[in-house]
Amino acid sequence: MKFEGLTAEQLEKAANLLKAIAHPMRIAILEYLDGGKQLNVTEIHEYLEIEQSTTSHHLGILKDKGILGSKREGKNTYYYIRNENLSSIIECVNKCAC
Repeated sequence: MKFEGLTAEQLEKAANLLKAIAHPMRIAILEYLDGGKQLNVTEIHEYLEIEQSTTSHHLGILKDKGILGSKREGKNTYYYIRNENLSSIIECVNKCAC
């Protein structure tokens, strides 16, 4: 199966990516990390005003799907968006939601 130059494998990967970000808290995390920001769990959970364990859960999903990367500095792990092209998806979602 092929659509507009995309293979079935590419379509499956795109669908999995969209499923991973299809949650209000995960969209908020991506918005907060947009623009090359690197933040730790505490900074993100304070911004979102949710439990740190819930924040860690959402970060784990995004990292597992390859959307976020992380780097360890001392006791802190900093998260960042691995592909800045995701900013376009978040921007599109925001425009469509208005």
